[in-house]
Amino acid sequence: MVRDLAYFVQGDRGKGPGVLLLHSFWGLTSSVKDLCDGLADHGFTVLAPDINFGELPETEQAGIDHLGEASPDRLASLVLSSARLLADQSEEGPIGIVGFGMGGSLALWASVRLKALICAVVSFYGTQQIDFAGSESAYLIHFAEEDDYITEDEAAFMEATMGLESLQVEVVKYVGTKHGFCEPDGETFDPEAFERAWARTIEFLLEHVFH
Repeated sequence: MVRDLAYFVQGDRGKGPGVLLLHSFWGLTSSVKDLCDGLADHGFTVLAPDINFGELPETEQAGIDHLGEASPDRLASLVLSSARLLADQSEEGPIGIVGFGMGGSLALWASVRLKALICAVVSFYGTQQIDFAGSESAYLIHFAEEDDYITEDEAAFMEATMGLESLQVEVVKYVGTKHGFCEPDGETFDPEAFERAWARTIEFLLEHVFH
């Protein structure tokens, strides 16, 4: 079966502010495309590249294994080129990025590598142990209460690093949730928590990405 290499959608009025959506290790699923459609309904132009390169894992372990085998350079190149392409295809001005899991980590990283191109980042249970110096983004970070993939020290270090740069950062932890709580494709999906997190995400993007 031939998989989509990316999913691109914009609202009824044509070009809007750009939002790059980076999925988790579950791949470019129909639920990811639904999120893109929802963002387009709010007037955004949305691009979701397939950073799994066609793979749609059937189990969490398969997703983890595939991620472990992925080339970091290939992933980084795809994210950066996708961000630049979206900037060319959307309304003039900086773009936002929304990422889940590995996509969230890549979104945080990209905000430093393309600091003039990116103005807002939403990360769902993703972290980065990098220097955020020079970033021009505002950040909304969604964390699960229980996360087997992110230690409290990692999360605290990232928040502290962002704090050193006086960046605008909002961190929200959702009681009773586990890693993946915002993804219908996984076993830890929490619909109520997802609705709250997604509402915050839309509000954040409308505030920081709409020009």
